[in-house]
Amino acid sequence: MRKFVAALITGTLLTACASTEQNSAEQGTAVTLYKAQMISGAKPAENTEKVHSTNHNDEFVIQISQPSLTAYLPDAANRSDKAVIICPGGGYFGLSMLKEGQQVAQRFAQNGISAFVLKYRMPSDTWMEDKSVGPLQDVQQAIAQVKAQAADWGINPQKVGIMGFSAGGHLAASAATHYDNPVNHGYSAHQVKPNFQILVYPVISMQPLITHKGSRTNLLGENPTGEQIDRFSNELNVSGTAPPAFIVHSTDDVVVPVANALVYYRALVDNQVPALLTILPDGNHGYGMRHPIDWFEQLLNWLETQ
Repeated sequence: MRKFVAALITGTLLTACASTEQNSAEQGTAVTLYKAQMISGAKPAENTEKVHSTNHNDEFVIQISQPSLTAYLPDAANRSDKAVIICPGGGYFGLSMLKEGQQVAQRFAQNGISAFVLKYRMPSDTWMEDKSVGPLQDVQQAIAQVKAQAADWGINPQKVGIMGFSAGGHLAASAATHYDNPVNHGYSAHQVKPNFQILVYPVISMQPLITHKGSRTNLLGENPTGEQIDRFSNELNVSGTAPPAFIVHSTDDVVVPVANALVYYRALVDNQVPALLTILPDGNHGYGMRHPIDWFEQLLNWLETQ
């Protein structure tokens, strides 16, 4: 009888563990992003977040004043030691949380890679003293947190990468070029530097001829200084220690010109940083993984080499 009870309890525990892992991989688990309630440079503000639209099998969330991080963890038996932090896009106005966040994370988890979706704060003078660095604070915090807790998730802290779509690609590229001067106090460059970068139809530059004007205005304001424009034009801030890059863009992108990917790739090459650039012939902008060409499969192959 005792053996039967023990077996029953063991089976129940195993089932519970399997259920927890399955839930983490499919629905995600909240991860504490900031341990302290107050974020450096943040102004007191209510949670104003709301869903703006649910078009195109997506969920576009706006007015994000409080950041969060959600983990999508693969089954432990099939888990690799890599992790990716995902920054959805939305012009620094909102975030495309399903097609550029949750669905991407779920596919990573299905392939044994731990994924974390970052809901970063939208730049706003209402809840930030300096809105130009608010999103960068959140992404650096996310990188530092995942590295600090890597052992808990079976992750190698030297294999934590960053991924971003559109304006989220600008944020990811900012993380990959601005790590030497962390905007969060108390962190070293090593703690906030991603080990690889994945950029999908990214906004890269703030230069007038090729930038996405909405992203630039939302991040830097209507009349940014030349210094601000250059600081947040990531192609101008690449160094030889930047992490390897995987970049996808479409020739016919009318929202974020493909020139953004091209100038960034050129800067990486000039600094001898390994980079893989895929230019799709069509698709325009905002397709996530819903493109007839499965660029994500190429990404998985590339990650195997990192």
